[in-house]
Amino acid sequence: MSTSPVSSDHTLDRVFIFDTTLRDGEQSPGASMNTAEKLEIARQLVRLGVDVIEAGFPISSPGDFESVRRIAAEVGDAVTVCALSRAIPGDIERAAEALKGAARPRIHTGIGASDSHLNDKLHISRDVAIERGVAAVKLARSFVEDVEFYAEDAARADRDFLCRMIEAVIAAGATVVNIPDTTGYSYPEVFGDLIRTLGERVRGIEDVTISIHCHNDLGMATANALAGVKAGARQVECTINGLGERAGNTAMEEVVMALKMRPDIFGADTRINTKEFVRASRLVSSITGILVQPNKAIVGANAFAHSSGIHQDGVLKERSTYEIIDPADVGAGGSSIVLTARSGRAALRHRLAELGYAMEDDDFEGIHQAFLDLADKKKEVYDEDLEALVGEAERMVGEVYHLEQVHVSCGDPGIPTATVELIRQDGQSLIDSSHGNGPVDAVYHAINRIVGVSNDLTEFSVQSVTRGIDAVGEVTIRIKSEDGRTFTGRGAHPDIIVSSAKAYVNALNRLLVAAEAPSLADESFEEI
Repeated sequence: MSTSPVSSDHTLDRVFIFDTTLRDGEQSPGASMNTAEKLEIARQLVRLGVDVIEAGFPISSPGDFESVRRIAAEVGDAVTVCALSRAIPGDIERAAEALKGAARPRIHTGIGASDSHLNDKLHISRDVAIERGVAAVKLARSFVEDVEFYAEDAARADRDFLCRMIEAVIAAGATVVNIPDTTGYSYPEVFGDLIRTLGERVRGIEDVTISIHCHNDLGMATANALAGVKAGARQVECTINGLGERAGNTAMEEVVMALKMRPDIFGADTRINTKEFVRASRLVSSITGILVQPNKAIVGANAFAHSSGIHQDGVLKERSTYEIIDPADVGAGGSSIVLTARSGRAALRHRLAELGYAMEDDDFEGIHQAFLDLADKKKEVYDEDLEALVGEAERMVGEVYHLEQVHVSCGDPGIPTATVELIRQDGQSLIDSSHGNGPVDAVYHAINRIVGVSNDLTEFSVQSVTRGIDAVGEVTIRIKSEDGRTFTGRGAHPDIIVSSAKAYVNALNRLLVAAEAPSLADESFEEI
């Protein structure tokens, strides 16, 4: 079955995106933002093309009031700016004051709808709740033309009562009615049926927008929101990265991309500029300090990363074999081939080619075996690791001596000792041991006992090739022969002692080759 969106010839219903990152998202523990940070996120939301920004809850604090006021003044008519209030006159008046500078203001007011909220939190009857809701809408309409009413905890409310409440606030002038699953209690079939029931039973609902606000307590916020859209809701309230109270809200990027990729199912789309998603995700994560889990849909670090050899082979042949979304469509750049012990030959060849290494099959097999050995020691093999492996392979060509194995024993107290096995060009195995001031010194003494070439070690340096505690270490040394010439040796391995041994043997091999061809300049060896 095709995973591409339907032709643009098909007419799709528009779904409005109501972003509440700056209000409900900020309620995540530790996610508090100052006014400057809220303004920065608001600018990114405008670039995304959201329809409504819920900028804050003005009555809650002077800072929230100022954030709503400044966002309202800055965004102009690019987007509707919304302020939250309870069904309390003071809340509504404060929201209206904060929105004075908005070109397109909206007051979002409401009251609890479930028996749990009415009885245990508000201590009022159902009739009183309706009266307060109607009064709140009427007061809000005296300040702005666009009024959204929320029936808090609607997913757990008695349906007959909810229908009465929604019908009453529509008659009072509400332009949008918000049906929240405040506690994340519902599930798709039930929530979709709730939206469908309201659409069928509430008089006047065809003249307003049905909005949905789903929480993720059972991990179904996105599924419930999409069920609501399929049942007739045309505004989704959501946040970047699914940020929000407790387990979070509906993630904007998930809902928008689901609608974009499956118009055959939902018959609807948004006007969101999806190429801004990764940028928005990183901005919100940076400002709030709340990291995005790597396997998060759409914007997670691993959303377009492939580690399995089977998957890598398929993606390299045709991206759509394992990716239904083009990474570029959400601003992710491209697919990522992650090289691990599970990666296959195709992925390794592809990455080597990208790095500029073209090699014959025999040469590749040697690199592949070295790659597997390294991948068994590391979680991930990076480009720098591959370059080090290729360098090691090149250094092995024409070796007079090859380092087969090295073993060291050291500590405090104790005498550092080393045993080394070298394989000579003629295939003979040579083993010797020695001690030294430290493990590297002991290794070098053991190698000298085997090779028997006088030299002075003039320089020794080690650096990490890649990041992480399991990084490959690359050692560079310089030795001076008896006739004063300098030879450089390099070695790379996750074990620094082994790297040091490889580097020393590499330098000695160059010295020995030069002894047989003394006309070769030292610089020629530097380029190897």
